[in-house]
Parts: sequence; structure tokens; C-alpha cells
Amino acid sequence: MIAGVLLAVCIVVPLLVPTYARAEPRLFGFPFFYWYQLAWVFICAALVTTAHRLVRQNEAREREELGLGSRDEANGGER
Repeated sequence: MIAGVLLAVCIVVPLLVPTYARAEPRLFGFPFFYWYQLAWVFICAALVTTAHRLVRQNEAREREELGLGSRDEANGGER
């Protein structure tokens, strides 16, 4: 659930054009539009990484509850 919300934020927020369709404030001479979009590249990378880790933790917990062992054991120790 939380992983889905994190991924949705990465998709929805950059589509909200009125939030960044302006030139001010400038950062190192770059208009807001450019540095805001670039910032979202790094923010989305962090959010996708967090979502991936949450899903992996949830999967490991479910496998343990079902007595299936870890994913690494099922793959012969390979990742």
C-alpha cells in the first residue's frame, strides 16, 4: 500500500504543471521550472528505492510466515 503511494507521488506530482510553471525563484541562475524538474529526478529515485525495499521486506515477511524460507535459499543463494 505504502509502496504504491510512493510510486503514485512520482507520477502525479510532476504532472501538476501549475505548481512549477514559473521562472522564479532562480537557483544558480536556472529558472524554477528547470531545477524543480531536476530535483524530482532525484526525489523519484529515492522514492522508488524506498518502495522497492518495502516490497522486498513485505515479501520476505510473507515467505517466512508461510514457511517457504528466504528468497535467496530458493534461488540457491543467488540474487
